[in-house]
Amino acid sequence: MTEGTTSAATEGGDTLTRLEQEGEIAADYLEGLLDIADLDGDIDMDVEADRAAVSIISDAGSRDLQKLVGRDGEVLEALQELTRLAVHRETGDRSRLMLDIAGYRAKKRAELSELGAKAAAEAKSSGEPVKMKPMTPFERKVVHDAVKAAGLSSESEGEEPQRFVVVLPA
Repeated sequence: MTEGTTSAATEGGDTLTRLEQEGEIAADYLEGLLDIADLDGDIDMDVEADRAAVSIISDAGSRDLQKLVGRDGEVLEALQELTRLAVHRETGDRSRLMLDIAGYRAKKRAELSELGAKAAAEAKSSGEPVKMKPMTPFERKVVHDAVKAAGLSSESEGEEPQRFVVVLPA
């Protein structure tokens, strides 16, 4: 191996190690929260798309865990931010960690991918930009990815919390 590939491989390994460490810190933090709330759940850690991904799952049905998701994922978003802050406190680095509870984000991702594909099809057939409803950053990212996979481009417009995606025709 050349020196350039060695350092690139080392950098990739360092990134993976750092993301795994983020996942472990997040898992410890979330286990503490589950204990305080007296909720049962197993924690699964992974690295997806250069981010630590942590999921709380339950075999005993996810009814109790739904409390941690909240209406439209609001509690989940807040817990994700708190978990990112806990990781930041331990590592000193900003975290882009993604948290999923009871499969909420996975289900939401599938719905949003379909919505993005439909908006892309509409933009292709009409030749006009398609404006979507306001979305969270997570939701916009999923829609942008779906539009890109359909061969079109998109952009976000507006100010939070009313920021939305516009799908552009070819």
